[in-house]
Amino acid sequence: MAKLSPLEETLLNGDSCTSSKSDPIKTKGNENLNRNSNAGFFNILTFSWISPLITVGNERTLNHEDIPRLGTDDSAYGIFQTFRSKLQSECGSVRNVTTLKLAKVLFLSTWQGIFLSGLFAFLYTCASYVGPFLIDILVQYLNGEHMFKNEGYVLTAAFVAAKLLESLADRHCMFRFQQVGVQIQSKLVAMIYAKGLTLSCQSMEVHSTGEIINLMTVDASRIGEFCWYMHRPWMCVLQVALALLILYRSVGVASIAALAATVIVMFLNHPVASLQEKFQGKVMESKDNRMKATSEILKNMRILKLQAWEMKFLSKIIQLRKTEEIWLKKFLAGSAVVRFVFHNAPTFIAVVTFGTCVLVGIPLESGKVLSALATFRILQMPIYGLPDTVTMIAQSRISLERIASFLRLEELQTDVVEKLPWGSSDKAVELVDGNFSWDLSSSNPTLKNINLTVFHGTRVAVCGTVGSGKSSLLSCIIGEVPKISGSLKICGTKAYVSQSPWIQSGKIEENILFGKEMDREKYERVLEACSLKKDLEVLPFGDQTIVGEKGINLSGGQKQRVQIARAIYQDADIYLFDDPFSAVDAHTGSHLFKECLLDLLKSKTVIYVTHQVEFLPDADLILVMREGRITQSGKFNDILRSGTDFMELVDAHRAALSSSIKSLERRPTFKQQSTTKENKNSLTDFEYEENEENIHDKKDNKDDTNESKGQLVQEEEREKGRVGFNVYWKYITTAYGGALVPFILLAQILTVGFQIASNYWMTVATPVSGTAEPDIGSLTLMLVYVALAIGSSIFTLARAFIAVIAGYKTATVLFSKMHFCVFRAPISFFDATPSGRILNRASTDQSELDMSIPSLVWAITLNLIQIFGNIVIISQAVWQVFLVLIPVMAACIWYQRYYSASARELARLVGTCQAPVIQHFSETISGSTTIKCFEQESRFNDINMKLIDRYSQPKLYSAAAIEWLNFRLDILSTLTFAFCLVFLISFPNSFTAPGIAGLAVTYGLNLNSLQTNIIWFLCTLENKIISVERILQYTSLPSEAPLVIKDNQPEYYWPSFGEVHIRDLQVRYAPHLPIVLRGLTCTFTAGSKTGIVGRTGSGKTTLVQTLFRLVEPVAGQILIDSINITSIGIHDLRSRLSIIPQEPTMFEGTVRSNLDPLEEYTDEQIWQALEMCQLGDEVRKKEGRLDSIVTENGENWSMGQRQLVCLGRVLLKKSKILVLDEATASVDTATDNIIQQTVKHHFAECTVLTIAHRITSIIDSDMVLFLNQGLIEEYDSPKKLLKNKSSSLALLVAEYTRRSDSGFGN
Repeated sequence: MAKLSPLEETLLNGDSCTSSKSDPIKTKGNENLNRNSNAGFFNILTFSWISPLITVGNERTLNHEDIPRLGTDDSAYGIFQTFRSKLQSECGSVRNVTTLKLAKVLFLSTWQGIFLSGLFAFLYTCASYVGPFLIDILVQYLNGEHMFKNEGYVLTAAFVAAKLLESLADRHCMFRFQQVGVQIQSKLVAMIYAKGLTLSCQSMEVHSTGEIINLMTVDASRIGEFCWYMHRPWMCVLQVALALLILYRSVGVASIAALAATVIVMFLNHPVASLQEKFQGKVMESKDNRMKATSEILKNMRILKLQAWEMKFLSKIIQLRKTEEIWLKKFLAGSAVVRFVFHNAPTFIAVVTFGTCVLVGIPLESGKVLSALATFRILQMPIYGLPDTVTMIAQSRISLERIASFLRLEELQTDVVEKLPWGSSDKAVELVDGNFSWDLSSSNPTLKNINLTVFHGTRVAVCGTVGSGKSSLLSCIIGEVPKISGSLKICGTKAYVSQSPWIQSGKIEENILFGKEMDREKYERVLEACSLKKDLEVLPFGDQTIVGEKGINLSGGQKQRVQIARAIYQDADIYLFDDPFSAVDAHTGSHLFKECLLDLLKSKTVIYVTHQVEFLPDADLILVMREGRITQSGKFNDILRSGTDFMELVDAHRAALSSSIKSLERRPTFKQQSTTKENKNSLTDFEYEENEENIHDKKDNKDDTNESKGQLVQEEEREKGRVGFNVYWKYITTAYGGALVPFILLAQILTVGFQIASNYWMTVATPVSGTAEPDIGSLTLMLVYVALAIGSSIFTLARAFIAVIAGYKTATVLFSKMHFCVFRAPISFFDATPSGRILNRASTDQSELDMSIPSLVWAITLNLIQIFGNIVIISQAVWQVFLVLIPVMAACIWYQRYYSASARELARLVGTCQAPVIQHFSETISGSTTIKCFEQESRFNDINMKLIDRYSQPKLYSAAAIEWLNFRLDILSTLTFAFCLVFLISFPNSFTAPGIAGLAVTYGLNLNSLQTNIIWFLCTLENKIISVERILQYTSLPSEAPLVIKDNQPEYYWPSFGEVHIRDLQVRYAPHLPIVLRGLTCTFTAGSKTGIVGRTGSGKTTLVQTLFRLVEPVAGQILIDSINITSIGIHDLRSRLSIIPQEPTMFEGTVRSNLDPLEEYTDEQIWQALEMCQLGDEVRKKEGRLDSIVTENGENWSMGQRQLVCLGRVLLKKSKILVLDEATASVDTATDNIIQQTVKHHFAECTVLTIAHRITSIIDSDMVLFLNQGLIEEYDSPKKLLKNKSSSLALLVAEYTRRSDSGFGN
């Protein structure tokens, strides 16, 4: 196996957020521990091969490194390729897969495990009927009818041997089920992931990331769990057949009545099962919709908080959950009916059988009655299990259909690009008569009649207005856009830099290397060229800093430069840049263009999209695009003279630059305080000097903060030790304060009491042998028995429904609490928490809460009451059993405690190891274009399989550990049973009547299955209650400041002026991270237009986040119209401010819901806003107009159009303070001018703060604030700053003007 890359190692060591220095191969598991595959026969038989792991877990908290490695047959590596090739040979192509074929291949690829588990199931079934068969013989023996010498001890030996065989077969059967389940789940998850990497654009629109995550977490898991139920149908037939044989021997022809009753009960199942299948399908469908919305909301939580929309979107999630709850209620009510019908089935069959005996005149003897009762009790298993089996078959069929339909989705066309061997052509890219369309059904292709030839070593610039098809042209070269006609040939390897930066969770170094080996010299050269050296010095851990999900702790410019560094380090032949310079400031943009495109890549083929005209003169070829066509192509000066489209772009740019600089000369200086030496921001000299000293002190003490520096993304919190009692207590008291609990317990006690009473009655009211006369008449016998059976049935129904009500209420309360707390959490929580962790809780953990945990909790209490009842009955016959029972129970408790330390940690590891699988998939989908362009699919598939194996390890060994415990407990309960038998055989007739002794043995037969059930349910609950623990973690998250402070609400017209006064503002993102803004003091006067500039990472965006209180200041304050923003509610603050954010965001829905999610404006107002932001015509073209569909993340709109939608939002809102955070980074200069003019015209009376990298966007501001490393370097009018030729702004403008006039090559 190949050595893991550092990024893979990071992902594998938890949640892609902690580095590890352990040997990467060793992270796959501890090879020194015994494994199932190399253990001896006795170790395998008794599960002793897992003992070393349990011992380690008992001595200290288990870590992943302690878990043994998976065998080849259990590892995704070992089984996935075989599975995929079998599926392809069966279906021809994965796209032709059907549900039936998928099920067939899954079966054939795991047939050995299925066959072995079936063999153990057969042995278990046969052994379980030995006891009922021998009961009648035992009762007759105790009554004095001896058939041969030592018959009693032979009977005892037969009973005990059958029990041991039953136990061994059951334990190994259960383990094999789990093993096959893990294999199937691994195959399906790997298959879904591999398919996700090949999906076409249309397919991605059909299935959101959230929906696919549901397939991986819920559906694949459910099909894995189906293995438990796979043998149930034929086992059911075998159990009924064996039961009939024993019943025929005991009650003769009345066994036919028993068969008829059993068949009736089973046929009752059909309508219930079809209803349950329908309800289950609807629950899954509703959950998909909810998860899709949740996934999108979590991705864009920053925007929602900035716009004060988070509570509206929370109500959307709650509404989707309510729809889910309608079907969930029906499903749970159906489950309660199923439980009632089938739990009462054995009693119903017994009443029919004994009633038939009375009617036909078959004499009832206590031995035969006990034999029949023991048989009915075992018959309970298939009838108990049948509803679950039918439900599980229904659920698994739906899950298989969902996965099969996903695998059938359309993939990217493989024939779009013809790849030529390197050196076979002098042309790097050749496109002839190309027509391409994102939507093949559309009559209007995205790219029309494209003819393009790019020779090796050529620099090609692509420009054009917003939505003209520039990005689509690059996507077409990568092979992402479906081809209608034409030919496209590529010669050489490709590297791609997307418009929206795609950064993986992990170290910065790993993001740049991207799977390549480290070449230190080349690496340093790339860092230098991409201006990353200074940024890495500022970051707490340099290039070892772990970036959060989507590069959350890097600024927009830093993310873009890391992307560029990644592409350059790949040393490809063809480079595709999709407007990478828009997210960086002018200085950095110049540096990147010169150092990267003109120097490092001078011998490479480079195709770059840009909106910045100053980068065009250095291109060997310029393509001008309009409406999907190349309207002009040639060198800069040639096409400038030859056509209108290019002329418009260049003229717009020059006009913007010259008008900005001219306007400075005309405009009188704005009356404003400034931090130049003439006017020190209206502070007294003493205050100013003190302020300066503080700043220098902070600079000098910069090193002191090192000890508090830490990584932003921390490893997922994993509780240690026993699940606290308070978790169980909170769970059972969440619904109605626990008021239903006593009623459930009372119903269970009465259910068991009536069941025991009915069996006791049948034993004492019937004679021991056929020769004895019955004391009680047949009618009385049956009437009392039926009355007791009805009592038991009534309380069974009561406990089933009350338990469902309590479970449903608990699930809904915890869902609402968790979601409210998550939506109210500060933005730092979302920065530091990968969305996979939250999605895991909202899908997998919530599913456990909805479906599994309630039935588990009450199954444990029911089994405990039953075992207590059994002990009471046994002690009636042999009170001496307590001599053995007490030490045996002590040993059971010791074993359980010894085991549970390991079991808990294994269950928790299962929980924490699933999130990285989800997160990795989520990241892969969002970066699929980059991955495919870099041809890294196989590496990402490898990482995925390692993560799957990392998840499978604790899951499989957790299953082995529980069987280790169950086997030992079975031996102990068999010991108790053997003692009872030996005692009864050794001292017959001395203590108790034969009938009661027989009843005690009947209940003794059930002792180990009850004990196993309790331990199984307890351990399963302890594993699943971790879902409650994980959800409870998120119900106590620290919250943001109150949304509204009723005693301190600003007036409805606030802010009426829009003056912003900042005093000694200090900000850090988290207590363990360094200070970012280090004592800012300045004032933005009401109605002024202020440009905020500074190098990437200087604190511009942080200042904006503090203004909106996404980050709370650690010191200092911000006053808006004399109100301290920290003294009012955050909803009151954010809803009165407007922002056009750095990353334009649209949500799935309609144009209307994107512009006005709070539904506050009329259609007329919305149309006005669309006209003002130049989108009116675009929306009118669409079929639904305002109701036209917007896909997930607004993928069916171009980046520039999305930015214009964001402009539309603020035009509707009409706030007094507007912030533009890199708002025009993704648009061409002409559109930028439109935005600037729109803002200037419609926000003339407003305070406007503009963060921009384009000088034209800020040069005509009233004031310019220049930030450097969290400090104010300059703050004055641009006119004054430009007079001083050495000022930072003057240098920036000079650089911008020079490169606009002459490019970089001169």
